[in-house]
Order: sequence, then structure tokens, then C-alpha cells
Amino acid sequence: MVIFSVYVVNKAGGLIYQYDNYVPRTEVEKTFSYPLDLVLKHHDEKVVVSFGQRDGIRGIKFIVLADPRQSGIDALLRKIYEIYSDFALKNPFYSLEMPIRCELFDQNLKSALEVAEKAGNFGTGS
Repeated sequence: MVIFSVYVVNKAGGLIYQYDNYVPRTEVEKTFSYPLDLVLKHHDEKVVVSFGQRDGIRGIKFIVLADPRQSGIDALLRKIYEIYSDFALKNPFYSLEMPIRCELFDQNLKSALEVAEKAGNFGTGS
């Protein structure tokens, strides 16, 4: 299963953290000339992503974009909330509503995403 991105948005609607977990690698880049003969075809579950959101401390929102088959998004959002509380809010150099620039936050978020992807879900006991 795939978790594509994690976003943290402050109460004013500003993006204070973004992590792109899965970025598809472009193998070939091609340019086209006008007119284009394009035919768009729907491929099974290639475009669809699930959207999870959790309201956090003082209006901060945690957003996860994931594959629709990924289970345990609610548990993952709780874990991200816990990581935010432990490594951003307890950091004496972090100010609320400001971008999150904390290496420990990044490391713990990456490890939580790896665990969630490998397991296919993020158990309630984690």
C-alpha cells in the first residue's frame, strides 16, 4: 500500500509542513507539438486516493493522502498527532503557527509512514 503525502495546516489555513512520501519516478520525459491527439483512459485505481484528516491542537489539521486500499489511516493520523505533540510542541525553538523544521519530527514521521506502509495498517496498539 502507498501513502503519498502528509500535510499539516495551521488554523489560518497556511501550510506549515509537507512531506511527499511517494513520488513516482519519471523515466522518460517527452515533449509534444500542437495539435495533440490525446485519448484519456481510466485505469483501475491509478488516480483515486483516499483523504484522511484529523483536527488537532488549536485548529491545526493533519492531512494524509493515501491509496484507497490503505487501511488504518485514522490510527496513522493519531500517531502523526502524537509525533507533532512530542517533537514540535515540546521543542523550545518551535513557535505555534510557524513552519515545522525539526529533524526529530521528520525522522519519526518517516518511520511511522514506513511502519504503516509495510503493515498495510497501523494497529491501535502502536
